[in-house]
Order: sequence, then structure tokens, then C-alpha cells
Amino acid sequence: MDIDDLAWQASNYRGLSPKRVRLLLEHGHLSLVAQVAVDRGEWFCAEGAVEELCQAGDFGRALSVMEPFVDAGWRAALYAKAEILLRAGRRTEEVLDLVRPDDSGRTSAAECRDFAEVLGKAGRVDEAVELLVPHLDESWLLSVLVDITHGQGCDERVLELIAPRADHARQARGEGRWDYSSAQELQARVLERAGRADEAIRILGQDIAERRFLAQNTLIAYAELLGRHGRLDELRELSGGQDAHEVLDIYAGALRSDGRVEEAEAVMRDAIAADDWVGYRAWLSSMLLAEGRLDDAIAVAEPGFGWSDCSNLLAPLVYPLLDRPEELLYLVEHPRVVPHHGHEEFQHWWRAWALAGLGRVDEAITVAGLDRPWTDPRIVKADLLRRAGRLDAAADELRALGTIKAREELCEVLVLQGRVDEAIAVHPTVAEQRAAEPKPEPVPLGKNGYSLEPPF
Repeated sequence: MDIDDLAWQASNYRGLSPKRVRLLLEHGHLSLVAQVAVDRGEWFCAEGAVEELCQAGDFGRALSVMEPFVDAGWRAALYAKAEILLRAGRRTEEVLDLVRPDDSGRTSAAECRDFAEVLGKAGRVDEAVELLVPHLDESWLLSVLVDITHGQGCDERVLELIAPRADHARQARGEGRWDYSSAQELQARVLERAGRADEAIRILGQDIAERRFLAQNTLIAYAELLGRHGRLDELRELSGGQDAHEVLDIYAGALRSDGRVEEAEAVMRDAIAADDWVGYRAWLSSMLLAEGRLDDAIAVAEPGFGWSDCSNLLAPLVYPLLDRPEELLYLVEHPRVVPHHGHEEFQHWWRAWALAGLGRVDEAITVAGLDRPWTDPRIVKADLLRRAGRLDAAADELRALGTIKAREELCEVLVLQGRVDEAIAVHPTVAEQRAAEPKPEPVPLGKNGYSLEPPF
């Protein structure tokens, strides 16, 4: 195993991807996934197999899968081993010694984060908190602090640490400085889980009223907090002001969750009548689709299909119907559905998928427009054949093509056919995938060694 290969896999989702590993596991091939992890150095196979084995209580076998990656020096594998040992009930100190940072003072914030998470899983939450304290001025670590302390009985200590940082964020906004921090919404989140929801609503509500926040996340967190605690009158008032685009859907969603579906629909229809914004139409059409009212959903979305951002309206209707080809075809062939000139290709693809799902492959291939320069015709054709359940024909297309991409797709088809050994054999190795990656063009250099390319 090679550290560089493992890092490349993890950062690019290559090797046997998480999607293909899930497919293998869903079809009952845990033993094969575990073996491939070790034999081929496939990181996502290792992660998937270890999780399945741990859930089954087979910790010894999980360790045997992870150990070669640990031996290779892959730090992520070391943390994975520590978690396996903790789940197996091994002694805490023994586990912590595996991943404990050195005492040289050079430990990075990321290493402290990783070790704090292990401490939290080991039940040593106080130590985890104190480890993070010197690094909490890096605001991304505040959410780690909140996550690892959930349900651990130390909310008051966490609030002590967050409070000055939340105050700093408020002050920054009051002074017009761009100093973003998530401290305000995290403070409210910890107050809520500590049973002090009214206090969280009061503090965050005052911040919103006085505009002492920088990001929409803070506003959305407040609206969702109101919704969770049934404060619908306050949520209605908030959604009727200058922030309606950000929070009106939260108010309508809270009404729907409360069983007041007709009121939710009326709220959004009134908003569309007053301000015909794409976001309102997208939310309402999606709700109507979820209620089984496809014609009504189309009618709501259709007036915006000529807008430049029409995909925001059409896509939320299409994706829930990808496994319902008859309804999908009805949607994309509906006379009201005429996408903006910049989005016709989406309608073609979606119609092709619907036709293939109904077994009408020849029509689907024609509709897909395989002459488009950005598509590989055989891979598209194979995908449509697969959607139609014609797995043998799909496999033949991909075998004839033989490219790295075709072999990756062929692996999935073979798994669906139950030919898993052949699927693994045909899938390209990490080395083959890396070799096939396009190489960056060399930058021409002048005599002095500087690039001749403009800086922008």
C-alpha cells in the first residue's frame, strides 16, 4: 500500500468508490469487500467492510481488515483502528495511546480535533474539551466542541467557552466588521439541548431584531428554533419582514408539520401573488408533489420555466420521480413544461431516463442525443439499457468500449447480474485510474524561468 495512493483515493473518491462499495454490501458481498480492501489497498472497501463488521460484532475481523492500512502509515486508518478497539470494549488508555499527539507543542488544530473526537467516544469528554480550548479561536472547531459534548452532561462548561465568542461575533457585526463565526447559533443550540430553549430564543431573537449577525445561517437557525418549539406566531412575524426569502419556507414547513397543510399552501400562494420569487414556487411545487398532487405542482412551477434559473423549479420535481418513470415522463412531456433555452438538455436527459425506465430504449437513445460532444455515446447508451433492465446489452456496450470509465460502469452492471468476481476483476486498479487522469499542460517558461502565461 502506498500513502500517496490512499490520499488520492480519499480526496478524489476513486478506487472502488463509496457508491460501488455500498452496492456490493447491499448485495451481501461483505467478505469480498473485506478481501478486496486488503488485496488491492482499496480504502473505501476497508471503511465499508469495517463498519459492517463492527455492526455485526466481529471486531477481530474488522481489525484484520484495517491493520494493513495502519502498517502503511495511513493516519486515518490509525483512528479507525482506535474506534474499532473502543467499540470492542478494549481498555481506554491502550486505545488512546495509539493516537495521542506528542507533547512537543507542535500539534496542529486538526490533530487536536481528531484526538478530541476519540476522547469523546472513549467517554473522556472533559479531557476532550480541555484539549480543544487553546484552539477555539479557530471558529470551525466550535462545532466540533458542540458535537462531541452532546449528551455528555457538560453543557454549562461548553456555554462558558462559547459565550465570549458569541459576544465577539455580535460586536463585530455592530462595528460593521466581517468576522464570521458560527458562535451565535451554536450558543443557541447548546442552550436548547440543555433545556433552556426559551433563553436560546430570547438571546438569538434579540440578535436578529438588532441585526447583529452576519450569515443567513444564524437567521435560519433562529427560524428553525422557533418552529421546533411551536412559536409559530413569532415565526410568522419573522417571515413577514425583510427576511421572507430566507425563512418563509420554514414557517410554511412548520405549519405543514403541524398538520396545517392548507394553511401552508395558502401562505406560499399569497407570497407568490405578492412577490413572484422562484424560491416560493420551488417550495410550494415540491410540497404539492409530496402530497401526491403532480398536476398542481406543475401548474405552480410552470410560470417560472422561462426564467434563467428555471432548473431550480424543474429539478425538485424531477428527482423524486426518477424511480417513477411513468410520472416522470408525464412531467417532462407536459405541454406546460418548456424549459428556458439554456436548459433544454436537462429535459432531453430526463425524458430519456423516463423512456428507458418504461422499457422504451430505442426512443430513449434517440432522445438522449448521443451526438453531443460532451457525452460518450456508448456509456450513455449502456446507462439507458441498464435503466431498462437490459443488463446483458448494457454489459456488451461497456465491454466493447473498454475505457477506464466504461470498466467502472461495467463493474456495477456485473454486480447487478450477480457476477461479483468478474466485477472486481474488471474494475480498474487505483494505478490504472491515476495513469488515465489527464495531465496538466506544462506552463511555458521564459529565459529567466518565469511563466510566460498571464497571471489572470
